[in-house]
Amino acid sequence: MRRIGARFILHFLFVLFAMLLALASAQTHAYAFGSNNVREMRIIAVSELPPEGRETLRLIKQGGPFSYPRDGVIFSNFEKRLPKRERGYYREFTVKTPGARNRGARRIVCGPPVECYYSADHYRTFRRITE
Repeated sequence: MRRIGARFILHFLFVLFAMLLALASAQTHAYAFGSNNVREMRIIAVSELPPEGRETLRLIKQGGPFSYPRDGVIFSNFEKRLPKRERGYYREFTVKTPGARNRGARRIVCGPPVECYYSADHYRTFRRITE
């Protein structure tokens, strides 16, 4: 009988250790890659956006016209760096980068009505845009 109790305790401690390890890993991921919790996400005021970002935001609000064919396509949020929403909720738009030969790395990602996020580093990090 004593042996069964010891096994149970060892099993319980192993499960507890695994849960603590998983929690620590999740917290490390949130710190390294940004939280998908809107309350914890860094913000950026519209006035702090680069001029090209302000212009892109203006075009988003008026419905275009946009400079790039991929502007307005679905942003899938695979890395879960933005708050979780249903598929198709987010759309991505290019923020022109002076001197870039291609679309560059800067993007604004929005969901309706106007919930927008700015990324200066091609989706690695996001900042919620506030008016």
